[in-house]
Amino acid sequence: MSAPAHAARTTGSALEWTLRLVTVAGLAVAAVVHLRLASDYQQAYPDGVGGGNLFRAEAAVAIVAGIYLLVRGSRLAYVVAFLVSLAALVAVVVTRYVDGPDLGPFPWMYEPIWFFEKSLSAIAEGVATVTAAIGVAVTGRRRDPAR
Repeated sequence: MSAPAHAARTTGSALEWTLRLVTVAGLAVAAVVHLRLASDYQQAYPDGVGGGNLFRAEAAVAIVAGIYLLVRGSRLAYVVAFLVSLAALVAVVVTRYVDGPDLGPFPWMYEPIWFFEKSLSAIAEGVATVTAAIGVAVTGRRRDPAR
């Protein structure tokens, strides 16, 4: 193997591992924040499914997506991580700025403030969304024989 080819392969691997680890870290931070806040949100939104249960479900999905990405590192794993982190980010931003109605058994968790944990979670979800999107592009390009 020539030196430039070896260097390109090593750089690609380093980039992919960096993307993978940063995305997993973003999902992990979001999961930890949601788990820490779940009991407070269950008390604040106890009807129907309950706010705390929604937070626990989001944390579980983020953990599963993070583990899947960490183990596989495939394009599909990046797509899953992207969708999970994007959904969480959209949820926190929309419920921050939009006072909507409950959606069946799901409480509308309008909260028109930013506080440290909420901001931390939103930033982590945003970072995970961006790095997962880049991961989709990088893994797609790597596995496309036409390129």
